[in-house]
Amino acid sequence: MRDDAQATTSLWMATANTPSQSRLKENIRTDVCIIGAGIAGMTTAYLLAREGRSVVVLDDGVIGGGMTGRTTAHLSNAFDDRYFEMEKLHGEDGSRLIAQSHTAAIDLVEQIVHEEQIDCGHERLDGFLFVPPGESMDVLGDELKASHRAGLVDVEMVRRAPIEAFDTGPALLFPRQAQFHPLDYLTGMTRAFIHAGGRIFTETHATKITGGSSASVDTAHGPSVACDAIVVATNTPVNDRVAIHTKQAPYVTYVIGVRVPKGSVTTALYWDTPDPYHYVRLQSDKSNPSYDILIVGGEDHKTGQANDGDARFAKLDQWARERFPQSREVEFRWSGQVMEPVDGIAFIGRNPLDDDNVFVATGDSGQGMTHGTIAGMLLTDLLQGRKNAWADLYSPSRVTLGAFTDYASENLNVAGQFTDYVTSGDIKSVDELTPGQGAIMREGLSKLAVYRDEGGTVHKLSAVCPHLGCIVARNSTEKTWDCPCHGSKYRADGRVYQGPANSDLSSE
Repeated sequence: MRDDAQATTSLWMATANTPSQSRLKENIRTDVCIIGAGIAGMTTAYLLAREGRSVVVLDDGVIGGGMTGRTTAHLSNAFDDRYFEMEKLHGEDGSRLIAQSHTAAIDLVEQIVHEEQIDCGHERLDGFLFVPPGESMDVLGDELKASHRAGLVDVEMVRRAPIEAFDTGPALLFPRQAQFHPLDYLTGMTRAFIHAGGRIFTETHATKITGGSSASVDTAHGPSVACDAIVVATNTPVNDRVAIHTKQAPYVTYVIGVRVPKGSVTTALYWDTPDPYHYVRLQSDKSNPSYDILIVGGEDHKTGQANDGDARFAKLDQWARERFPQSREVEFRWSGQVMEPVDGIAFIGRNPLDDDNVFVATGDSGQGMTHGTIAGMLLTDLLQGRKNAWADLYSPSRVTLGAFTDYASENLNVAGQFTDYVTSGDIKSVDELTPGQGAIMREGLSKLAVYRDEGGTVHKLSAVCPHLGCIVARNSTEKTWDCPCHGSKYRADGRVYQGPANSDLSSE
């Protein structure tokens, strides 16, 4: 994914020193070709290389330049969609496997940090789940019981979360969670991967992915990779048009980084229970050791179905200051995209309706750091021919009957977006655009994505997403074009950087 695609800069992007790699320059061969150098792709690559497999990683941006660089990096087995809900969808056995796999992911990150001596601020800490003021505590009681049934017997109810100026009321304490700097972690993992014989090529866009006996990956600038197996770890798969995309939905989530005096906030992970919920953690401020950065996220909405980022950042700021009145200035504002599966858990394994040697990892469900690490463990076992107890649970081919209502609702929402073909657009003329502004405009029978750059030149693009033909929407916060159907994202100039689309918006 291209690192310059979005307008905002995350705390991690501002403070990391991610190593640069060269572009693929010639045809090569490998055992496994992995597309995507985020947490899922790099964990898979690292684990396979450690087992002696020949591995090549391709990314069309920089290492961690996609959604891994836009996470808030909670490493948690406190499940966002609640264990009592997972029991309804996946049964008690499935709920136990969910807890087991996320716990194993937290442990593996710690193991890799120690073995590879990665300086990424890794830290074990408690997590606290609480309800908003005035709301029923029943959700906490239900979740406590379900967490215990899932095997998380150390979870307990405490009188309040340790937020000094704000009484949360009773909270669930999840012990031995973790946090880290995700891009510093990827930097260390990349170094270890290369030391183990792995090869990584950035600024290399994969255009054609072919499985089967003559598996290969073609790139936009010519060279190709011949291989025995392919892993597509691009946040959402770019190698199929429908199979996975009807079973998950894209959401934009917002984050602010607020400066707070050092030691004024207890270091922990914090989550509340609304929909959308808020999530909070602390990060040391490298630029000023007298302060920390309080990272606060939330205010999610369906991708391409709102364009009010400033208002959502303001709501996060207000929410944070009510609970942490020691908050000073906002140092960072950024957004990311999460993929929400209809049944709450990631899709990891062989790609449906594809050859047996093409694998995918997607559906982070807001817990991308643990789901991505689970992907590394599970895919390594599958590629090495080993059984894995999590394989059926995370199978991309699974059908979860209990999720049918959510499945139908999300796909009705997608169908409704096609009415954009007959609407008038945001503006009537390009004369309405100021420098740096973009909008959707009707021109005859066509819908156009029009943008006036800072120099005053107007650029006209087709507003039709090449994935399945939805009309893109303007994202003024990130200065991108976002597809409201399946989450494809494009730069202002129309270049794609987030799937499932794998080609650019066409010029008009």
